[in-house]
Amino acid sequence: MKEFRINKNDAGQRLDKYLAKAVPLLPGGLMHKYLRLKRIKCNGKRCEAGQKLVEGDLLQLYINDEFFQASDSARTFLLASPEIDIVYEDDNILLVDKKPGMVVHEDESHSADTLINRIQAYLYKKGEWDPDLENSFAPALCNRIDRNTGGIVIAAKTAEALRVLNEKIKSREIDKYYLCLVHGTPQPPKGTLKNYIARNTDEKRVYVSDTRTKDGLTAITDYRVLRSGKGLSLVECRLHTGRTHQIRAQMAHFGHPLAGDTKYGRIKDNRDLPFRYQALYSYKLVFAFETPAGCLEYLRGRVFTVEHIPFADYLNQKDTTKAF
Repeated sequence: MKEFRINKNDAGQRLDKYLAKAVPLLPGGLMHKYLRLKRIKCNGKRCEAGQKLVEGDLLQLYINDEFFQASDSARTFLLASPEIDIVYEDDNILLVDKKPGMVVHEDESHSADTLINRIQAYLYKKGEWDPDLENSFAPALCNRIDRNTGGIVIAAKTAEALRVLNEKIKSREIDKYYLCLVHGTPQPPKGTLKNYIARNTDEKRVYVSDTRTKDGLTAITDYRVLRSGKGLSLVECRLHTGRTHQIRAQMAHFGHPLAGDTKYGRIKDNRDLPFRYQALYSYKLVFAFETPAGCLEYLRGRVFTVEHIPFADYLNQKDTTKAF
């Protein structure tokens, strides 16, 4: 028999969701069977899969020890460096400036040097998080950025903050602004791109259409040209939706592919440019809350920016980001 005491990070979630994280080796079907047989109890009584857990609850699991064997993957973060570029940090959240070339989660390369592993290693080293003291929670990312795109990524340090942030992102109450260098000068210099994006997972790319397609999802991006030169333009984009490769694909469809982007642009157009990756950076984040934000209410209206954008001075402008 093993017991789990529900802590603050565990509370508020369904029992079945909690067990899936706390005892990942226990199959879902078997879990429901054990609930029916009263081999899983809450505070000594029969419990249901959908009941909400409360801080202080005591779960008792009368199941085989084999389901509690530790997983090596739970310690993968220890293989990563704890070095991260912090934009902002408090007790609930962490804003990190991800550099181009780094993946946010483990991909097909199976490298342990991911952004989430670095964040967990950083918090572990600080003594703010220890997986041995948590039953179901681990610091998690709330948004993703492509490997070769840089910029601000939000990480939740508590379960309550994670729930609030996921809700605010879903309801579009967190505004994300990007800077990019594009070929040519978009006309008009300010506007909104609205079309439909369909994802091709085999090709690892998306396709844009001006008319709705069967698999197409609406994609909306505001843009404004900040300055032009050398056949390029520095453009600020604000996302209203979060589709895969949205800015890269929409700007290319608009006739202005990003500098350095060989997936949606042309190799010959980028041959003489000094960029290893697409010139795209998530440089500003606005907590534009319109509804109550619980434990993150203090962030309402706050704006955070990245000071240095790798490609921002390419048009020979000094202190470029300060004008945005």
